[in-house]
Amino acid sequence: MSLYPSLEDLKVDKVIKAQAQFAHTTTTTSTSTTMPAISEVGHQLQQPATAGMPSSSLYPNLEELGEYMGLSLNSDEVQNNLALLPVANNQVAVPSYSGVAGMVCPVTGSDMGIRRAEVRQGLREIILCKDQDGKVGLRLRAIDNGVFVQLVQANSPAALAGLRFGDQVLQINGHNCAGWSVDKAHKALKAAADTRIDMVVRDRPFQRTITMHKDSSGHVGFIYKSGKITSLVKDGSAARNGLLTEHYICEINGQNVIGLKDSQIKDILSSSPTAMTITIMPKFIYEHMIKRMSSSLLKSAMDHSIPEV
Repeated sequence: MSLYPSLEDLKVDKVIKAQAQFAHTTTTTSTSTTMPAISEVGHQLQQPATAGMPSSSLYPNLEELGEYMGLSLNSDEVQNNLALLPVANNQVAVPSYSGVAGMVCPVTGSDMGIRRAEVRQGLREIILCKDQDGKVGLRLRAIDNGVFVQLVQANSPAALAGLRFGDQVLQINGHNCAGWSVDKAHKALKAAADTRIDMVVRDRPFQRTITMHKDSSGHVGFIYKSGKITSLVKDGSAARNGLLTEHYICEINGQNVIGLKDSQIKDILSSSPTAMTITIMPKFIYEHMIKRMSSSLLKSAMDHSIPEV
C-alpha cells in the first residue's frame, strides 16, 4: 500500500464513506418499515432511557447499551473485533478507505509507478561487489556530517543493488559514516574486498514523492526548466496536491530523470499513466548534491533505468 495518496484519492475516499453510510441508513430504514412491531419494542427501550439514560432515540448507542444491557462495548473493542470483508477467491480485504495512522489508503495505490516511487522511512542493507575494473559505480557527497549518494552509474554494481540518488549511507562494512569526508568514504570503498561490500542505507531522506492525476488534456499542471519546477497551474492537480516551485524533479514514477533534457522529461511525462508520481528535492540541497559534477557526467553516466519493484 502506498503512503502517498493524492487529494483526488481523498475525495474518492469521502465518497466511499458517504455511500457506505447511505447504504447503512437505507438498510435501517427499510428494516423499520417492514417490521411494524418494532415501534412497541422501541417504546419499551425508551422507558428506561427516560428514567436513567438521556437518549430518546429508537436504537440506543454503544454507551447506552453498556449501561442498559450490561454489555462491555467501547470503540477500541469494536475496532479490534471488526470483521474483514470477504472477496473473491476466498481472500479477505479491509474496506478501501482504511488507512495507516488515519491516512487515507489511495485508490491508485496499486499503480506500478507509485510502488516504484515510494520513499520508505526504514533502513536497508545492501551487499555490493566490484566490477571487472574494481569499481562499484558510485560517487558520494558529504552533507551536514552525513554521506549521501551523488551518482549511481548505469549498469554498475551500485545500480544493480538498488542504490538511488539521494540515499544516505550510514555504514560501510560495519563502520559508521557519520562525520566522514567524501575522500574517507571513497577510500573505504576502494579498500574493501572485491567480492563483498556491506552497506547500510537510509532511503532518500531529502526527497518526497507526490501523487497526482492528469486532467482530460493529459496535464498535471506544472512548468519546469532544466529539471527545476518554475511555476504551477492554478487549480491543477500538482498545485492541489502540494507540489512546490524551486524544487528539482528527481524521479517520475520512480524513474530517475536527473541529467535528462527537458524534452526527454516531457516524453516520460507524456507516456505516464493517469495516476503518476513526482519525486522532488529542494533546490538548495539538490545544487549542493551535484556541486562540482559536470552536467555531461549526469547525462551520460547517471542510471536512468526503471527500477524493479
